[in-house]
Amino acid sequence: MPSEPVVPGALGRIEGQPRVRDFLAAAVREGRLSHAYLFLGAPGSGQSEAALALAECVVCPTGGCDACDECIRVAHRTHPDVHWIFPEGASGYVVEQVRSLIADVSLAPVRAKAKVYILDRVETLRESSANALLKTIEEPPDGVIFVLMARTADAVLPTIVSRCQLVPFRVSNPGETARRVALSCGVDPNDTAARIALAVAGTPERASDFLGSPARREARRLMVRSIDALARDDAWDVLCAARDLVVAAKAPLDDVRASQDEQAAQGADYLSSKAMKLVEQRNKRALSAQERSGMMELLAAASSLLRDCLVRLEGVDQPIVNADAADVVERIATRASCAGVLAALEAVDRAADGLAHNVSPQLALEVMLCSCKEALCPPSFR
Repeated sequence: MPSEPVVPGALGRIEGQPRVRDFLAAAVREGRLSHAYLFLGAPGSGQSEAALALAECVVCPTGGCDACDECIRVAHRTHPDVHWIFPEGASGYVVEQVRSLIADVSLAPVRAKAKVYILDRVETLRESSANALLKTIEEPPDGVIFVLMARTADAVLPTIVSRCQLVPFRVSNPGETARRVALSCGVDPNDTAARIALAVAGTPERASDFLGSPARREARRLMVRSIDALARDDAWDVLCAARDLVVAAKAPLDDVRASQDEQAAQGADYLSSKAMKLVEQRNKRALSAQERSGMMELLAAASSLLRDCLVRLEGVDQPIVNADAADVVERIATRASCAGVLAALEAVDRAADGLAHNVSPQLALEVMLCSCKEALCPPSFR
């Protein structure tokens, strides 16, 4: 009886995606890894976990044992030869990011014999940035592997898609995804915290970070309270609520700024003034992207709450996500109609679109809350 193919320990941790696991394991085992992969799937389908596992296999001396110092560094995201890259601009990657990446690709590895570059949300690559990256992805130096991640191939520029090996991820069961997030954070799998975190943050990775951030969790609670209070708030109260929400969304940035200041102080001893200027520009872009992410989390929290209200209004037999705010959901469902909740959801979507087009966060939230009040609160409640 033939024995089962050996799966490296790192890839063995990929849950819920057996075809992806076996495909990557075969490529590692047979020494035929591609120079560029494009992981395709919805948030929560396990792309980040698979990218980490593949990176371990690339830099590990034994092909992904999941136990050596190299693998542990990759898992902790501290390995100098595994680079995680996220969009730094308000609407996606900026050309400076891509130029910096291309320059880094030409450098030799620091610890391992190979390097891995993991690019998240490559659908946000603009044409100018993508064109700058094309040749590097098509013909990278020996020992360099790219792992790109996106929702669908249609959302990525065709020139990028044509240069990558596509790896589709099937849609994961939301309950299973929440369980994985809960276990990774030491949270009771039966608790609703992980489901709330996924609804707000969007992906297991960001959900885990959300659960570890008291400031971000408090910002979400403030959004829930603000929507609940619309029935009794006047116009001035709504404006004050929008102001407080913007302040809450920026609160988690304090830790980011402190970390950036510490790194800048360390770099000042050996970096040139030009290099320090580039670091400052990059840090500024990172802060802007983080601020926008915080605002989008607030809007996601509002959307999640309103969808729970629709569940109640439609009498759908399923648990609500925001179980800790069940009383808020009931109050809104009591006074609002399905059409009103749908109109409020449209207001949230318009706010998100406004933020994507550089509308002031304060203004976007003010308009959204006023529209939600109009939609959710009949005249007798205003």
